[in-house]
Amino acid sequence: MTTEERLLLLKKDLQLLTTANDDYLRWLLEAAASSIQREGIKLVEGNLECDMVQIHYAAYLFRKRGGTDTAMPRFLRYELNNLLFSQKGGAL
Repeated sequence: MTTEERLLLLKKDLQLLTTANDDYLRWLLEAAASSIQREGIKLVEGNLECDMVQIHYAAYLFRKRGGTDTAMPRFLRYELNNLLFSQKGGAL
């Protein structure tokens, strides 16, 4: 999946229709990738699971800046853990 495709899916997740936040959202996608890799997860190019966890992480970063509940959503923590364990176990 290309960066532009990830950006499009992120905008759909956040229900954004304009291009006003595109630069910021691209930055969030990069920040999400860095944070994910810091946890020991290897983002495999073209792997849908890796792409989706990056999009979900970027959406979490976008939403937490405007809300009072800044804790990571449980589903996102599960996705990260499952991806890490599958990679360490040799499934990916």
